[in-house]
Parts: sequence; C-alpha cells; structure tokens
Amino acid sequence: MKVLMVCLGNICRSPLADGILRHKVNKLKLNIEVDSAGTANYHEGEAPDRRMIETARLRGIDISILKARQFKKNDFQIFDQIYVMDQNNYRNVIQLADTETEKDKVKLLLQAINNYQALEVPDPYYGNQDDFDEVYNMVDRATDAIIDAFLKNEKR
Repeated sequence: MKVLMVCLGNICRSPLADGILRHKVNKLKLNIEVDSAGTANYHEGEAPDRRMIETARLRGIDISILKARQFKKNDFQIFDQIYVMDQNNYRNVIQLADTETEKDKVKLLLQAINNYQALEVPDPYYGNQDDFDEVYNMVDRATDAIIDAFLKNEKR
C-alpha cells in the first residue's frame, strides 16, 4: 500500500504525518510506503519547519531529511490512499482528480479516527509550541488508526 499525506506547504503537518506513519511502519515492518506533498509550491525543496522537526525529534522521530514537494496529478496513479489535513487542501486535491476512483482515494486525515470531533488538523505555522504539540497528538492518533485499519485488512 502507498499512502500520501498532504497539507498546504508540505513543511508542517504533512511531513509530520509522513514521519510518524513511516516510523510506525518501519517499527512494525509493514508493507506500506509513505510520502508527503503540499497543494502549494511555496516551499518546494525545503526541509520541514524547524519547530515541527523539533516536535518530532523530541518524540524520537526524524523528519529533517524530508523535502517539500507539490502534489501532482500523477500522485493519483502512484498512491492508494491520499490523506489531506483540512477542507481547503481536500478541495485543491479533488479538483485535480479526473475520475471518481481518484476522488475516492482522498480523505481528511482525521476521518481515520472513529468518532473524532475535529475534521481538520489545524495549521500550527503561525502558532506556538502548544499548537505544534496538539497537531502531533492528532496526527499520532490518526496514524494509529490507519495502521489498525491496514492490519485488519491484512487479516482478511
């Protein structure tokens, strides 16, 4: 399975989601490939935001090697699941889809968590460390749910 995480600039939320899921996949030795992208090209080629790198590092996850890239139409052919962080990015990705099959691959990340109240992972870019920590906790729970769903499907 191939999973893509998407936010706006690909320097805060999606590289964090990429890093957390990749860390868990490697630890469990699962057959899941993970990547991330942004709907905008503001930061193409840049490393994640230093505050997000530090937030992940404090929890034993290194996302410093990741580089921002923009979401492309052919990502629909490459990835099985595309998780977006908020409604704006959902709309931006869906607009590039040509088929219902492509649209069906796109979901809000927090939809992975059953009965979770929030549907959007807030952008911490203009916030403080508490905002980065909150985003980490949301993404951590969502990636657990993605792995749980993957493992249930593998048992079938």
